Amino acid sequence: MLPDPRRRRGVRHPFVAVLLVAASAVIAGARSYAAIGQWSANAPQHALARLGARVTGTLGVRVAPSPATIRRVIALVCPGGLADLTGASPGGADSVAVDGKAARGSRHGQTPAAHLLAAMTGDGRTITQLRVPDKTNEITCFAALLKPYDLSGVTVTADALHTQRDHVCFLVEDKHAHFLLVVKANQPGLHRRL
Repeated sequence: MLPDPRRRRGVRHPFVAVLLVAASAVIAGARSYAAIGQWSANAPQHALARLGARVTGTLGVRVAPSPATIRRVIALVCPGGLADLTGASPGGADSVAVDGKAARGSRHGQTPAAHLLAAMTGDGRTITQLRVPDKTNEITCFAALLKPYDLSGVTVTADALHTQRDHVCFLVEDKHAHFLLVVKANQPGLHRRL
């Protein structure tokens, strides 16, 4: 059902095989791209054959996709990146924290660093993350980040940037969640009243 987002030129590994290798590694306990790459490099030939890995040479040796290929394909297919594969459902959690950070080492020349907005449960389980589009900020991505999840009865926390009327309405009316938001000078009227 997912279209292959790659250009035809230079494609060496079948699209489905890359996704199956990544998913199999995650099911086996991998929680990072490095761990997925390590699992795929050590996977036995019969497992790679079942997953549809590429065949090379006259001996028919199966070759797993590299960690860089896996990272690229997942980034193109899953808007939340690896967190969508390894993420947990917030169901049963008491709280969910939303915060954004610039990804270290992701700036290239004039291209700004990737800014990610992530959601985690109170006990440290990653739910999802979303790359904030350039020339926007976290505020525009808050609802899109949490929209797919059932947050009934869950307390959502966020920093002062997310102390917005639209965010509160989204949490209370649409998601039936509770909220704990920081109030600073970005909401001067509310700040004075408090």
